[in-house]
Amino acid sequence: MAAFLVWILLLLPYIAISSTANHGVRLELTRADDRGGYAGAERVRRAANRSHRRVNGLLGAVEEPSSTARLGSDGAGATAAVHASTATYLVDIAIGTPPLPLTAVLDTGSDLIWTQCDAPCRRCFPQPAPLYAPARSATYANVSCRSPTCQALQSPWSRCSPPDTGCAYYFSYGDGTSTDGVVATETFTLGTDTAVRGVAFGCGTENLGSTDNSSGLVGMGRGPLSLVSQLGVTRFSYCFTPFNATAASPLFLGSSARLSSVAKTTPFVPSPSGGARRRSSYYYLSLEGITVGDTLLPIDPAVFRLTPMGDGGVIIDSGTTFTALEERAFVALARALAARVRLPLASGAHLGLSLCFAAASPEAVEVPRLVLHFDGADMELRRESYVVEDRSAGVACLGMVSARGMSVLGSMQQQSTHILYDLERGVLSFEPAKCGEL
Repeated sequence: MAAFLVWILLLLPYIAISSTANHGVRLELTRADDRGGYAGAERVRRAANRSHRRVNGLLGAVEEPSSTARLGSDGAGATAAVHASTATYLVDIAIGTPPLPLTAVLDTGSDLIWTQCDAPCRRCFPQPAPLYAPARSATYANVSCRSPTCQALQSPWSRCSPPDTGCAYYFSYGDGTSTDGVVATETFTLGTDTAVRGVAFGCGTENLGSTDNSSGLVGMGRGPLSLVSQLGVTRFSYCFTPFNATAASPLFLGSSARLSSVAKTTPFVPSPSGGARRRSSYYYLSLEGITVGDTLLPIDPAVFRLTPMGDGGVIIDSGTTFTALEERAFVALARALAARVRLPLASGAHLGLSLCFAAASPEAVEVPRLVLHFDGADMELRRESYVVEDRSAGVACLGMVSARGMSVLGSMQQQSTHILYDLERGVLSFEPAKCGEL
């Protein structure tokens, strides 16, 4: 599989990137709910619902491709189950010549970059910016269905049909959102002055659902069509500001992504090798245990283990707000917290959370230390990274959810932490940070 990916990367179109990008690029991320004006309990409820849908989408994405096979309208299309759901973080970029500003979902769990296109658009959902029109750009170029770029999207499950037509695609999402169109290349502008030519992306002309105040998606996964793979950067990092803060969160691409010498490091687990799952875009981690207070919870390590066929495992994901723990681990954690907090349990149904405590002053509820033990690195969570408060309802809740089939380290538990993906070394590094000051 490694040899196949190297072959694809060598044959993908040449990407021309400015000297500014070679020295690193800094972008800013905002939460989708910030732009929607949501706050308080409604913000938490949306985050919980998003996390449940997201995990269901992630689980659905590891099914055999035959379960989602579909051809484009010209018979030469390809299908992939995109690992995404409703947005969490949005990034502002620009597409085309002249550049058209657009806002897209940042997704570490998928590869393809795509936006809604007026070519014309047969079906598009509402978005904050004008639709991108290929005819108005001097740098738009179609991709042949027999090109290496299209093969990177399709192979090994689909084949182009003669005659040689455009590279059609259809992607479906866990929450019912879908995009249907053609793969093309275009110039993308990152930041204020970094223009990148020849970036492959999906030009969607029949789209359903929504991507939360955005115009599409930017995949940052491990596959050949993600933004980081196409740029050829060997690392990127982000630092999420606190859950209820409105300040933007920085995203660094290339050499600008760096941590201090005291940062902790854990290796990525290789993608599963069996069946269709060998093409996974996920960044898998090895979670070895969880400590509450001073007690290591009695969780069988197999609960977090990734099998060769792609079952189980733990991924780190920008698109899931609340960490989702495999059910057996979640139950052990919930019992340990309930035994130590010693407050009456309360319903968190209005928030979409299952472990909540009744308290006149939720912000004053004392909670035990919580540590996630990864291979070679411990991540100790701050209180605000795992406790959600609803003062109007008088409850303090665990900001995590239960899942069956896999576990996901969500963005709330990553907040106030500078996290670096070192693709060359195959490791994830992290350290506490004041994200708004980076």
